Amino acid sequence: MQEYPIKRGLTKDLDQRIVAELRNCFGVEPEKNGNSYRIRYGALKRLEAITGAGGKTLRVNTESDTAASDEIIIDTNKRFRKFLDAATGFSTKERVKRAKSVEGA
Repeated sequence: MQEYPIKRGLTKDLDQRIVAELRNCFGVEPEKNGNSYRIRYGALKRLEAITGAGGKTLRVNTESDTAASDEIIIDTNKRFRKFLDAATGFSTKERVKRAKSVEGA
């Protein structure tokens, strides 16, 4: 499971944004399961998004379909990155930089 920080000012409506961005980026209706939202799309057998501690992080758990074609994997990865960008408020580059600073601390 990966945990991503949420940009300041975007934590208030995180649950609604998670649902909206899953719909927007993947074009499927997320299934609510307790406090998490699940979808199945392309090369993802399962993507589960959960609001983290204090509503300040997004926790994502995925299970990949290893039999998916390269074309499907590329499309799924592109949509997944777009989802993370929109849900967290941070670009891929910013998320990598933050992850490195946490590891180095």
